[in-house]
Amino acid sequence: MSPDFPWLYVVIAGVFVLAGFVKGVIGVGLPTVAMGLLGAFMPPAQAASFMVIPAIGTNIWQVAAGPAFMQLARRLWPMLLAICAGTWIASGFLTRGSATETRFALGVVLALYGCTGFTRMQWRVPPRAERWLGPVVGLATGLLNGATGVFVVPAVPYVQALGLEKDTFIQALALTPLVAALALTATLSTGGVLGLEAAGAGLLAMLPALAGMYIGQLLRARVSEAVFRRAFFTGLMALGAYLAARNFG
Repeated sequence: MSPDFPWLYVVIAGVFVLAGFVKGVIGVGLPTVAMGLLGAFMPPAQAASFMVIPAIGTNIWQVAAGPAFMQLARRLWPMLLAICAGTWIASGFLTRGSATETRFALGVVLALYGCTGFTRMQWRVPPRAERWLGPVVGLATGLLNGATGVFVVPAVPYVQALGLEKDTFIQALALTPLVAALALTATLSTGGVLGLEAAGAGLLAMLPALAGMYIGQLLRARVSEAVFRRAFFTGLMALGAYLAARNFG
């Protein structure tokens, strides 16, 4: 970030307030919103370097507030380990690849994730399938995480299909991206993308993200979650289509 453009700080703060607000209302969305909006005007690798620390901070908050950390860790560890492996395998695409290609991939992932919000199918993963399906889902999520900085697909739909109780489900929605963000932080650091300046900017960005998340949690009971989710997924599809289409302009 250049000091000649102070407006950029204001824009980034606004992005993280909005991203935190979305997470506060529906429990997910901070990394997705942040990557999508920041990726519209900066290289996705740089956007990821600003996003990871707020993602870690807000998810630690959500994990700590949940009731079943050890139970979830024992149940989800194969998927979480595979996320780390997949992130490491694909990290070169984000840290050393073409910004144009990475932005296109980011747009496609966002658009596809937006489409999942409108499916009426209710998936359920039988317990006997978790042993093999969890690592497959984790590896796919990690590959997309390392390539685009987005770690919601297919992990979030998979967690939704486990049939967890509400509070445990919200905690699982934080634990999975927390591990993914930590893995992405490690790969960005070793790839030379996440330096002291970007880490400092990420720490500052955590403040508006936490503020937005707090506001979202306060308003959660006052807004229709179903309507908000539809608006959220519609926005993701539009943003993803825009990012992907920029490569053909």
